[in-house]
Amino acid sequence: MSQDNLIKFECSECKMLGYRSFKNKKKLKERLELKKFCKRCKTHKLHKETK
Repeated sequence: MSQDNLIKFECSECKMLGYRSFKNKKKLKERLELKKFCKRCKTHKLHKETK
């Protein structure tokens, strides 16, 4: 996997970058939004894909 497929997720509340993942950018054009556990907020929050 190349580095261009690497994406970062940030918490929508506290803006902490907590997760990284890979994405097929040819098939998925829009940004991902996943509900993940935030270590700073200590709850499950919505994480959005950053640039």
